[in-house]
Amino acid sequence: MRLLLLFLGLPVAVAAQDLHVLSGGAAKSLVDPLADSFTGARVNMKYQPMGKLFESLSHGAKVDLVIITSETLPKLRELDQARSKATPIARGGIGVAVYEKARSPDISSVEAFKKTLLAAKSIVYIDPKVGTSGKHVADVLSKLGIAEEINRKATLGQGGYIVEPVGRGEIELGIHQISEILPVKGVKLVGELPPELQKYTVYVAAPLSDSRRVQEFIDHLSGPEAKKRLAQAGYTAPE
Repeated sequence: MRLLLLFLGLPVAVAAQDLHVLSGGAAKSLVDPLADSFTGARVNMKYQPMGKLFESLSHGAKVDLVIITSETLPKLRELDQARSKATPIARGGIGVAVYEKARSPDISSVEAFKKTLLAAKSIVYIDPKVGTSGKHVADVLSKLGIAEEINRKATLGQGGYIVEPVGRGEIELGIHQISEILPVKGVKLVGELPPELQKYTVYVAAPLSDSRRVQEFIDHLSGPEAKKRLAQAGYTAPE
């Protein structure tokens, strides 16, 4: 193997130190800078919505570590892949986005939020079949009794930065994880969902191998540098 690596022109030490991490997309703004600053190994990051992430795992994806929502941990254990206790790294909520030059609508109460949704000409949120926040938005729309009306004008995103069409002025209103609103060009975060409708999601780092470097990276994800980055990435510390 060593001769093969040399033949291919790959540095032996670096190739032996690569970590492969599969993460939910909402964690990207927090995790990418931490992956870049980690000195213990080269970290290869891949991001997918939670539904697709578990499809990848069930199809045999070779991964050292996953960053997933705490509520999906039982599914990870069903796949018999968890190696030890998962470590909470961040907590994030769902927010509303509009085009950066648009007037901020009123979302200060449940009734105000409902009126804003009904008044919007177009809305985007992630497909409930693939994304954590999409499942919650669908529940909220049902709870408010406006699911059918809203979904007639809604676009269901499949992955990536769901509110990008809002930043291009193509869709009026976006509802998504705040951590996936803040990095998008051309959008403005109006604020969080009203407290009665909010859902906070805790992201955890779960090792799928027993490598010492995996644990070192988890320590980095929950360490001092990570804590300094939480707010700018749209997160708070996990409770």
